[in-house]
Amino acid sequence: MNIRASKHNLSGKITVPGSKSHTIRALILATLADGESVIRNPLPSADCLSTAAAVPLIGSSVELNLSEEGEPGTRWLVKGAGKNIHLPVDIVNVGNSGSLLYFLSPIAATFEGISIFTGDESIRKRPVAHVADALNQLGARAEMAIPGHNGCPLVVKGPVRPGVVKTEGEVSSQYISGLMMAGILMNGKLSLELSNPKETPYLTMTQKWLEKVGVPCSISDDFKKIEINGPKNLKAFDVTIPSDWEGVAFPLIAALMTDSKITIENVDSSGTQGDDAIVEILKSIGADIEWDKEQNTLTVCGGKHAKNGHGKLSTKSLPNGELHVNMNSFPDAVCALAAIATKVEGTVVLEDAAVCRRKETDRLKVLNIELSKLGANIEEKEDSLIIHGGAELHGETVESYKDHRMAMSLACLALALPAGEKMTIKDAECCSVSFPHFFELMNNLGAGFLN
Repeated sequence: MNIRASKHNLSGKITVPGSKSHTIRALILATLADGESVIRNPLPSADCLSTAAAVPLIGSSVELNLSEEGEPGTRWLVKGAGKNIHLPVDIVNVGNSGSLLYFLSPIAATFEGISIFTGDESIRKRPVAHVADALNQLGARAEMAIPGHNGCPLVVKGPVRPGVVKTEGEVSSQYISGLMMAGILMNGKLSLELSNPKETPYLTMTQKWLEKVGVPCSISDDFKKIEINGPKNLKAFDVTIPSDWEGVAFPLIAALMTDSKITIENVDSSGTQGDDAIVEILKSIGADIEWDKEQNTLTVCGGKHAKNGHGKLSTKSLPNGELHVNMNSFPDAVCALAAIATKVEGTVVLEDAAVCRRKETDRLKVLNIELSKLGANIEEKEDSLIIHGGAELHGETVESYKDHRMAMSLACLALALPAGEKMTIKDAECCSVSFPHFFELMNNLGAGFLN
């Protein structure tokens, strides 16, 4: 599906769906638990549905409470496998979900026997050698099925034993979270020693989930040492999934780049999602955002609706007139931040972002390509993007690379094009991976997206 977009302003209220990161963790931990868990406000995205389809392979059952139209409901029930959890009974196809791949493969490695993991074309390009190395340190025999190819299919022969894993933690935090969850099933202490941990808020999120279900987990202040003591018997739980800050970023930037006033409702004020840092980052360059942490709302005013009457974003008041954003803790925000940076007066440097090259696509590379098509002044470095804002943008047909965050960022940027200019975003249906009904919900605000 191609989406056509042009200059539009937004008004009204929007509720962003539940967090993908929280939903996937809830599904997996509910699978490990005894009894029936209730997951409220889950994200019914492609990645979460891939997880719901995969966890029954290790012994749980998942009821999505489908509507007559086949839409997943807002209350999912998971009958956990508990003590009867077992080796996957079939090849695990994770679809497009890197989280599912990196979470479930260490768990599968705790069982005696062979597990095979694969996924779509994008997943088969994602690196897995770091996962195999970590599992092999614990006594597994894990390897890539295709010689010389650092990607799925990944073949894992268990069982692993508790012990010490020494790994960088730089490629992704997800396999570290997977090892942490696998530690629940191990008979003894699992110690993870990370030389260069990245995406650390997600490690904190996993720690809080483990503690929620009764699993002690210690993480050092520098995130370089993590310990889990197993085995632990988990009990079923009832949880409400908070909204997804990675999704909040898109209506947020769209409103700031246009003459708009919107309220984003049901935002997560718990501090468990690192992407909430985007609020203070944008406020540092003049964004008019009010975060009511009691009502869990964001009120966002852009352009003429801003308190200063123009809503311009500028780096002039910052050191050396530049905004430097370390993407280490929340790399999934790189697409949204790069898009809005093109509308900032001054220079924005998105740095320590090498991990962004190993997502659904090489996001640093493709952001450079597609934003340059639109007339942006952007430089691509090995681990950073430098965006010199203020360039006059124009319409163009752009590629999403079937990357949900690319598609949504470009669509939001289209709303800030000069009058008369139009953008076409190719393969825009990929948004369903993390934000189902994105275009419909944005159109309720006045976005005017057409397919």
